[in-house]
Amino acid sequence: ADALIESYSQGMRQKIALASVLIHQPPVLFLDEPTNALDPRSARVVKDVLRAICRRGATVFMTTHVLAVAEQMCDRVGILNEGRLVALGTLEALRAQVGLPGATLEDVFLDLTGAAEYADVGLYAAANGA
Repeated sequence: ADALIESYSQGMRQKIALASVLIHQPPVLFLDEPTNALDPRSARVVKDVLRAICRRGATVFMTTHVLAVAEQMCDRVGILNEGRLVALGTLEALRAQVGLPGATLEDVFLDLTGAAEYADVGLYAAANGA
């Protein structure tokens, strides 16, 4: 009771920040990396809560670098490359856009944002025994 929030772990501060936003039941949420610094159990709870909020009719905009989280949670995905929106739609629509049926969001992202650079990294790794 006497501890300041700043003394808490990053994960605990993240949970407090999310709780303080959710308590007001806003119709629209903007969240930046909502599962960042959370343990797997807490991250799952956050994902489940956000999906429940969407089912009740609210809109959640979230940013994440963890594409598996976006793939699992998002109804629509926007892909940014160098600050520009290069794609927006459902995962199925994005797969169709790049001609990769069944691809992961990571594969779609790499195709839209520079798969050639990714291929170069793979060639480098292979050439150096990685």
